[in-house]
Amino acid sequence: MHVILVHGLGRTSASMLLLAGRLRSAGMTTHLFGYSAAFERWRPCVERLRRFIAARTQGERFIVVGHSLGGVLLRAALPGLACAPELGVFLAPPSTASRFAVKLSKWWLFRLLTGEMGQLLARRDFMEGLPIPDIPLRIYAGTKGPRGRWTLFGNELNDGIVSVKEVQLGSMPLQLLPTFHTVIMNSRQVAADIATLVKP
Repeated sequence: MHVILVHGLGRTSASMLLLAGRLRSAGMTTHLFGYSAAFERWRPCVERLRRFIAARTQGERFIVVGHSLGGVLLRAALPGLACAPELGVFLAPPSTASRFAVKLSKWWLFRLLTGEMGQLLARRDFMEGLPIPDIPLRIYAGTKGPRGRWTLFGNELNDGIVSVKEVQLGSMPLQLLPTFHTVIMNSRQVAADIATLVKP
């Protein structure tokens, strides 16, 4: 079983190494897709991801795992694939324009560091227009972010970057994990769930 892993905004493939190692220990073949939001535009990156998946899987069985923006990229890339994955695992993916992205999109440094992709994350029309994958999905949301009147999220459950409500995709069930946005991929529960869900 091939596993395509796509990291989040402002991260590199290194952020997915621990999860990749755990999945390899479970007998899977992992492939890390890297990109730079600061230097790549959205559409060419989506097309490159499609080519990457096709080249690495060669028509064999595969699943996809995306963290944050990685899940957004995968949602855009999947409809153009000749073969569909058997499972999609999305780790804290924004499903709408999050309050955090909207707020940061006004800062010139954020625009410089995240390019077009960072701006798209702040657009409600873009985020809500993304296709919903027609495959089995497992979606995770973190709950360890700060809460209170002084926070961006008030009393809503969140992971420090996105709230549970902002991760919710339609009526699909969410798996809640007591962790933060930036390290949710390192949860042992995620790797264990994937190993259980993926049939040999």
